[in-house]
Amino acid sequence: MLANGTSILETARRMAGMVDRILKGTKPGDLSVKAVTRHGLIVNLKMTRAISMTIPPEVVRRADRVNE
Repeated sequence: MLANGTSILETARRMAGMVDRILKGTKPGDLSVKAVTRHGLIVNLKMTRAISMTIPPEVVRRADRVNE
């Protein structure tokens, strides 16, 4: 199976920075909203084998993480 999404760690870091700025007195409405730009591709080969699905080798090579 394939999954594509943003980094939870990256999102948590951004949220922590926003909370820090709010606690220091910045109004929430004054904060700029930034979209997470780093996306990752995860390939689960164990699941693909279980359902008799084949993932092309090029996709596996480009994945950020491969679960055997």
